[in-house]
Amino acid sequence: MKIGFIGAGNMATAIIGGIVSTGFAPSDIHLFDTDKEKLEAFSEKGITIEGCAKCVTKNSDIIVLAVKPQNYAEVIETVKGVADENKTFVSIAAGITIDFVRRGLGISCPVVRVMPNTPLLLSKGATALCPSDNVKEDVFDAVKAMFATGGVVEVLTEDKMDAVISVNGSSPAYFYLFAKAMVDYAETQGISPEVAMNLVCATMEGSAAMLRNSGDTPETLIKKVSSKGGTTIEALNVFYENDIEKIIGDAMDACTRRAGELAKEA
Repeated sequence: MKIGFIGAGNMATAIIGGIVSTGFAPSDIHLFDTDKEKLEAFSEKGITIEGCAKCVTKNSDIIVLAVKPQNYAEVIETVKGVADENKTFVSIAAGITIDFVRRGLGISCPVVRVMPNTPLLLSKGATALCPSDNVKEDVFDAVKAMFATGGVVEVLTEDKMDAVISVNGSSPAYFYLFAKAMVDYAETQGISPEVAMNLVCATMEGSAAMLRNSGDTPETLIKKVSSKGGTTIEALNVFYENDIEKIIGDAMDACTRRAGELAKEA
């Protein structure tokens, strides 16, 4: 099975790195990007470099559309002439639906809609996938394996794919913002940013491990950290008074709405 990538940005780089790490032959990966310098780096690793997006499509069984949402329509139109129903297309852009890809290509080809996130670059990713009803089982297994090399994978129905962007696709930025605010405060208290960031990152990692492995719900874990009349409850009360859960929900809802708009603008 040959895998093609149209686009050689960070996400494609992470996915390709994961595939190669499993022993997949680099020469069976076909790649095109308008950035020649990026292609040279991949060529040195044995990746097959193609001269155009149409060439990638022609020579691949699975084609990953690793371009920005606003470039999807142009790329799909470019490869339309060589796409057929034996090729499976993978959409990794926010808001780009299975139907969008099929309508653009003019055929009911198999499509897997995917929402990865940037920690995939460090093999700590979280990816949601949704296959069209005509994706063959072995092909879907191959697509899942592509992303599983870089972290956890969950399969959803397509009606959940816009909403899940706010859960895993965009959410790293939420945590980065929270970490920045904590480090900024620490600095006002005379704690160096380097020391604070080290402590914050370790705390985030430990908290994630507790959520995953302790068997407790988030509510229970919050109670275990919070003593009546103690320091933690004082901080939490400020969050509660400002209705932080509603703020987070509103932010995630805005993210989901924007995903629906992106497909219309593409």
